[in-house]
Amino acid sequence: MKVIFVGAGPGNPDLLTVKAHRLLSQCQICIYAGSLVSPAVVALAPEGAELHDSAGMTLDEMKIIFSRAQGKDIDLIRLHTGDPSIYGAIREQMNSLDKMGIDYEVVPGVSSFQAAAASLKTELTAPEIAQTIILSRTSGRTPMPEMQELEHLARTQSTLCLFLSVHKIGSVADELAGYYGHDCPTAVVFRASWPDEKLVQGFLSDIAAKVEKAQIKKTAMIIVGPALSRDLPVSKLYHRNFSHGYRQSDSQKDET
Repeated sequence: MKVIFVGAGPGNPDLLTVKAHRLLSQCQICIYAGSLVSPAVVALAPEGAELHDSAGMTLDEMKIIFSRAQGKDIDLIRLHTGDPSIYGAIREQMNSLDKMGIDYEVVPGVSSFQAAAASLKTELTAPEIAQTIILSRTSGRTPMPEMQELEHLARTQSTLCLFLSVHKIGSVADELAGYYGHDCPTAVVFRASWPDEKLVQGFLSDIAAKVEKAQIKKTAMIIVGPALSRDLPVSKLYHRNFSHGYRQSDSQKDET
């Protein structure tokens, strides 16, 4: 018996990995994050499967379910939104499983920052402009380490993807404008890949007003950075004069 932490992806069942789909469709016991995981994903569990919504559960209550599955020698699916390794709160569960002598594994999933980029039809990196993507959040009930506060991250001029922060979009935009400029491209994607997905695009100067008008207050990804613009240097990878281990440049062909 083992507990399998499965990434439910951003919401659309089509974005589940093949392995995640197989495990979920065959599961007998599943604990799922009901506050975030799409009902369409949970619905893939077979009829008669034992389902538990972790939104109203404590870790001690989950441990009871783990123990029950262990007693029945049945694998348990622990379904987390997006990818379990990003704000998944899986560490404390794994610590408990270690103490209980229960084996576990992790099945990765598509994160909401990736789904948001796909919905925006954009690339989060750009040659000479942004070669780093930072996944972070603003402080709240969970404080941020001092050197990971927004002002320190903003100094890098990286593409910034902020989870769990859209309720503070006004203060976020104001603070970032001092580093990226008021005209920096900015987007907010509500429930990326869900049927009720909303895309709000603008600049740091106007994104807060647009988000307020769209009535987005949670479950959204903030993406900030010049890489969101289309008017940027492009990769040389496919240029006719760029050679690499699999292709000669035009000039090299002429020499031969």
